[in-house]
Amino acid sequence: MYGVRVRKRGSKSWGNTTNLATQKDPVYQGWRIKIFVATWLGYAAFYFTRKAFSVAKIGLSADPSIGFDNDTLAFIDAAYLAAYMFGQFFWGPLGDRFGPRRIVIFGMLCSVLAAIFSGFSTTFFFFALFSVLQGLAQSTGWAPLTKNISTWFSFRERGRVMGWWCTNYAIGGLIASPFAGLMAGAYFFNDWRYAFFMPALVLLLVAVLFYIIQRDKPEDVGLLPIEDYQGEARRDVTPSAGPASQQGESWRIICEVLKNKTVWALALVYFFLKPTRYAILFWGPKYINEQFGSGVTESSFISAIFELGGPLGALLSGYVSDKLFKSKRMPVIIIPLAALAVVLFFFNHFALSGKMAVGILFFLIGLFVYGPDSLISGTAAIDFGTKRGAGTAAGFINGMGSLGAVLGGSLPGIVAMRWGWGGVFTSLAVSTLFAAILLIPFWKKVP
Repeated sequence: MYGVRVRKRGSKSWGNTTNLATQKDPVYQGWRIKIFVATWLGYAAFYFTRKAFSVAKIGLSADPSIGFDNDTLAFIDAAYLAAYMFGQFFWGPLGDRFGPRRIVIFGMLCSVLAAIFSGFSTTFFFFALFSVLQGLAQSTGWAPLTKNISTWFSFRERGRVMGWWCTNYAIGGLIASPFAGLMAGAYFFNDWRYAFFMPALVLLLVAVLFYIIQRDKPEDVGLLPIEDYQGEARRDVTPSAGPASQQGESWRIICEVLKNKTVWALALVYFFLKPTRYAILFWGPKYINEQFGSGVTESSFISAIFELGGPLGALLSGYVSDKLFKSKRMPVIIIPLAALAVVLFFFNHFALSGKMAVGILFFLIGLFVYGPDSLISGTAAIDFGTKRGAGTAAGFINGMGSLGAVLGGSLPGIVAMRWGWGGVFTSLAVSTLFAAILLIPFWKKVP
């Protein structure tokens, strides 16, 4: 029916897989393309509602009926990030247990509602409440979707595939900030509330598309498992592992993943890396507004240059780790982290030259952040968590990273008010350098 022989119920062996690695089945390949597109768009669209508050901050500070200062905005960010962190630990194992489809669609719809209600809010309490709900909704995306990719793409191709796939959050963020800024500043709206309303509409439309074309694994549409299709050896937690849908087996896989020392090392490194990314994501527009007096639209466009370097960083890391380092991920994490620390140390010195200098520095930060970021939270998480435990590994690593993101998303507003923006970038540089040093003992580590 599908051009590939499938296993009959009760059979002990799969159908003939000879030359499947070279003779690609068009139906199987078509499904792989659809899954890639659906999951890529799904996670990119999450950024439209995620970035809404960072753009709306300028309007919230200027609105006389609200007038939030940086401390207040920082506490709202902290509420979001704390919820996002908790959700990563929660949704990752559930993605392994129930599959990505249910979890991600639920999260998308909740994110849409949280954004709409945020647009109608006027008090700190309600902004904090809906930020918590937004954080929980956003956390349904990453871990389940990386698991989705692991079931459709095999180990030998994963660095390149994940390199392309991880451009989703860089490009999503690149488009989301200017889009929210344009909607909030457009003359026919001219209201910060539309930085919430219009991104919610975008995510809702993508959620409908995701529901139509996404499937959890090849077996759901009568196709072979990806390893059999590609002619690769299985890389499960144990070769004899049974169906992950059984509750006891699911908990056993989760425990195996959480005993893995490399998963713990990646999680700690991600904890020290993620503050930099979220400091720019959440405070980039506000930093530019305070330094140069630019409006909401211009500030959002300049800050988006950070994400312009992201896709290039993610792609380079994927190809270099697969081709040059033979699927070794660690060197391609450590080297950019060291370069990132240097840029952050000297950021404030060069940023004073003007908006163009800030744009160049933001681009370099994006280039050096998103490469390691995509490998740690995506490719390496799948490699060391295996396909069966990919959701748990990605959720745990990203959850630890999100704990660091709480600091990166909330502290810049507080630190900037007391020690200036120079203190913010210096502290980020120290954190990044420590992350690079922490991973050096794992330089040659492979699954």
